[in-house]
Amino acid sequence: MVAAGIVAGPLAGPAVAADSIREQQWHLDTMKAPDMWRTSKGQGVVVAVIDSGFQLSHPDLAGQFLPGKDLSGLPGGIEEDKSGHGTQMASVIAGTGKGLGGQGAYGLAPSVKLLPVKVKDNGNTGTTVNTSEFLGQISQAITFAADQGAKVISISQGSVAGEATAADVESLRTAVTHANSKGSLVVASVGNSAQSGNPVQYPGAIPLVLGVGAVDRNGTVTAESERGPQVDLAAPGIDIFSACVASSGYCKGHGTSDATALVSASAALVWTAHPDWTANQVARVLLNTAGKADDGAQRNDAIGYGIVRPRVALTEPGDPGPADVYPIQEQPVGQPAPSGSAAPSASPSAPASPSAGASVPAPAPTPPPSSSSSAPVAAQEDEGSALVLVAAVAGGLVLLAAVVVVVLRRRGASGGGGPYAR
Repeated sequence: MVAAGIVAGPLAGPAVAADSIREQQWHLDTMKAPDMWRTSKGQGVVVAVIDSGFQLSHPDLAGQFLPGKDLSGLPGGIEEDKSGHGTQMASVIAGTGKGLGGQGAYGLAPSVKLLPVKVKDNGNTGTTVNTSEFLGQISQAITFAADQGAKVISISQGSVAGEATAADVESLRTAVTHANSKGSLVVASVGNSAQSGNPVQYPGAIPLVLGVGAVDRNGTVTAESERGPQVDLAAPGIDIFSACVASSGYCKGHGTSDATALVSASAALVWTAHPDWTANQVARVLLNTAGKADDGAQRNDAIGYGIVRPRVALTEPGDPGPADVYPIQEQPVGQPAPSGSAAPSASPSAPASPSAGASVPAPAPTPPPSSSSSAPVAAQEDEGSALVLVAAVAGGLVLLAAVVVVVLRRRGASGGGGPYAR
């Protein structure tokens, strides 16, 4: 038994009373959403949201939903959202800001259409939910969303892997593989239990699913965001203001749930700009353009391949690579991914330029040894090769080179700059 709704969220604060919710949505300003909206707002893309229910009539969400499906078996139908989690995730993706006289909550992709799919979670029932039943509904929801033509399937839910049976896992694998074959990109949270054992969670750890962790305003992984090879990308996941079912109509949330919604919206923005790309290509570009850690590692178990940067993906996407190859090498659950298992793009995007965005500060805690042993960045290697010319003796040459590498690595580790603009 597992409280499925609590495993990956919801994590919402008290209702918020404010004149302008938009002014408090720091993540939209940090991600340069107004700049992106000149090019793409997600128009023409359907994002399926698999969650606890949806307040379809909320001023910031009215008109955003397509006819969906209720798989929960609970009274009240798809419009009843007792936990409020589904409404929040829908808002983070596609809020229009029409509430509060145009000062309500905006989503990162306010022109997408949402396909709502309701499943049972802890918030709906007030009691724990059987893992097999929960994962079974997630599998059905993924299949339904893919068959309805959803480009992105966003799942800010999860269940501890240890509670799942082999049949549960196989059912999820089948559903995700089906979605990939239908051209859908599945995005899921990795969970908020890093401080409570860091258990692997499904569906975030299933192959062909983009697993998402959370970072704060400084680009540092949050304490609650889970670590592991299942983490592929990270996104803002703290102090996220959105529409909700509270009496005020707005809440402040945090967690990998919100981060997942932002990665899903990012995928929609890219897909609008490149409607002929496949799910594999959209995922590859998001991975290749993500902001990397300051140590230069290609990935680590805290932020995966980096913090999602849809603005860079729109302006400097690079080579999207093969249409029929998923960009991430499958890793066994519980095993660290090799530092060289990046997206197989023919020419992945270069490190971010000052005008394009930034690399991220080294996340805390310290990344696992397997993911932090990558070579220094090219600029450091160039500087080191010039310095070793002063050595005249072979032994001195080796010693001097070693000293230079240490010094340069320390310089790299202390480099400043935010995660989105340096």
